[in-house]
Parts: sequence; structure tokens; C-alpha cells
Amino acid sequence: MSQSSATTLYQIADEEIRKCIAVYLQLTKDTAGFATVKPEHVQDQRAREIMLAGFGVSGDPLSAEDACLERARRQAIPFNLEAAITFSVYRNIRNCGSQFLNSVDTATNGFTEFSAEYIWNNPHTLPILQHLAGVFSKAALKREVGSVSDTSISRPASERLSELLSRQVVASKVNKGEILQRLESTLEGIVRDLVGRVLLESIVDNALRDRDISFLREEEYSSIAGVVYDFRADFVLPDADNPKAFIEVRKSSSRHASLYAKDKMFSAINWKGKHQGMLAVLVVDGEWTGETLRVMAKVFDYVIPIGRVPELADTVKAYLDGDTSKLKWLIEFSISESGTTQNDDS
Repeated sequence: MSQSSATTLYQIADEEIRKCIAVYLQLTKDTAGFATVKPEHVQDQRAREIMLAGFGVSGDPLSAEDACLERARRQAIPFNLEAAITFSVYRNIRNCGSQFLNSVDTATNGFTEFSAEYIWNNPHTLPILQHLAGVFSKAALKREVGSVSDTSISRPASERLSELLSRQVVASKVNKGEILQRLESTLEGIVRDLVGRVLLESIVDNALRDRDISFLREEEYSSIAGVVYDFRADFVLPDADNPKAFIEVRKSSSRHASLYAKDKMFSAINWKGKHQGMLAVLVVDGEWTGETLRVMAKVFDYVIPIGRVPELADTVKAYLDGDTSKLKWLIEFSISESGTTQNDDS
């Protein structure tokens, strides 16, 4: 018998967020960035949900006409990209989490029989099993049963998890509502990861493609040569062998802003010091502090919010086409052994 290929919560969320991104990108083109929204633009329910969630409207589904009226009533409210895209993602994975819990309930005879065979064959239920066992971190779970994931649980780990659940779970005390509430932290972690890894970079990718700009994504090349170290940026243009520009995309909170800023600034200095005339771009989202953004603007040629990416793509294209006025900073940075640059004629 082989393990089940059932879809995990992460895979479900990943599929949904990509669908939402595609709809959002088309919607922004059709409506000129929501400047003019007509009923024909939001005939699709997902499109209506994305637009309304972005402007802070939730509740029962509205018709296309009512959605347009609601948009008109909220013209002074800035569009929240993350809220717009993640609205249906959260809904989907919450529903799936509830379905997973019900399936575990049925398969374990009301949370009384946790067979190792069931656990081994249904790794996608791991988040439910983890919260049933009262183990709330991956590190703690690893200490208890070994290395496991929701895509693969070995037979020995399944045995250990079966024993743990049999000890910890008292069927009469299982409250499904509490389990689903605990699961929220897992779901939030999934969505945060996808927002950082998929959402923001997809918007940059789309804007570059719309302008026929050649580029490579991080997973498509090995590294960009630097003064100190060779590493990869989120985007290199046109390619790593002839880098004319790079784009980094970063979501942050005010708590982590300073740490992220130091990391990104060193990367920029490292690459710009090696490649004279290389355009450095940072696309940001989240709660960056004003001081941190000002400091990064002393190294990056452009520090741009995610909502201004279409304009940024026009700027990058102009630079690649020869408009050198777009470049602000030249960084001269080299490392040599002590005495190697001395020229003693005596």
C-alpha cells in the first residue's frame, strides 16, 4: 500500500492564492487600478470578492451592480492588497480544515482509535492530529515523534504519533470548535508564507512581462556575482551573466524592519559594487518604518511600494533601453590584500 496523495492545507491555499492573483491582475487592468469599476468587470464572484475585501467589505455576496455601488461609496479608502487576495484563501482552507477534522473523527471512531496505519496513509491530516495531541509547535512535535510533515510520515513516526495520541486524547473532552480555533495559527502561518513567496513576486512578474522585459526569477539561475559573495536576487534583469538591474521584494513588520533592511542593503552594496551601473530596486509591503525606508533609499535606486509596481516596470524598461538618468547611485567597493595596491618606486 502506498501513502495517500490527498491535497494538503498548504497546497489548497497555494492553488487558491494563484487563482486569486490571476483574477486580481486582470481586474486591475480592466478597471485601471479600480479607478473605474463597471458591473461587466465584476461578473465573476471571485472578482467581486477580491475588490470588496480590498476595500474592507465582507458579508453576504453582492451582485455586480451592488458591488460597484459599494466601491463608489468607499473611494477614500485605500485598497488593501493582502486582505483582497487572502479573503477566499482563508475561507477555503478553514473549510478544508473543518473537513479534515470531520474525516479524522470518522476514521478514528470518534477520536478513540488512532491507528498507525491511518496516520501513515493520511499525512495531510497532520495539522489536525498535532492539535488534537496538544503539541503546538513543529519543534515540540519533532521531539515527540521525530521528523514528520503533512506530505510524509514514516512508519516508525506513525507508530510514535499513534501512541502519543492514544495517551493524550480523551474523546469525551474533544471540542471541535477549540481544535479549529487552535488550527488558526497554522492557517495564518500558511497564508503569511504564501503572501511573501507568491503574491508579491507574482505582481512584479506580471508587470515585467506586460512590458516584454527580459528577466530571470530566483529559481531560474544560480547566482549574481558580487564583491563579497555570489547570491541570488528575487529578479535579475536581463540575466545573471549580464546583470543590468535586480529587484528584491520584501514584506516586513515594524518589528523586523531593521533586520531586513541591513540584509537587503548589504546585498545591494555587494552587487552594485561588482557591477557598475547596476540598477537596484526594492519593492516593499507591510509595516516598514519610515526611517528604515529612508536609509535603504541611500543604497537602492528605487524603493517602491507594491501598489506602484506598474510605474516601476516602466522605469526599469526605460533604464534597460538606455535612459541612464534612472540610475541614482554608483557604488565603488572592492577588497584587496593589504599592500597589494601600494606602488613603491624607491
